[in-house]
Amino acid sequence: MYNYKELNVWNRSVDFTCEIYRISEEFPDFEKYGIISQLRRASSSIPANIAEGSGKSSKKDFNRFLEIANGSCNEVDTFSCYSIEIKLF
Repeated sequence: MYNYKELNVWNRSVDFTCEIYRISEEFPDFEKYGIISQLRRASSSIPANIAEGSGKSSKKDFNRFLEIANGSCNEVDTFSCYSIEIKLF
């Protein structure tokens, strides 16, 4: 078990999520329930999964939650690509 608040990856992912929230505030209102929601949910699941995994009793379980967090990173990347392509920012 780890104290997730002491993990650099958790702290950086919290900063990243906050930045996604700031950037997505500039998106048009019609994307409120579309890309904005998707970006925010995917980015916030990164530190959440790191925190949840850190409380598991085995390293294998922790690694599984890190894999899930990595998948969320890929989601954010994909939604960011959409946002750039359709010129939301």
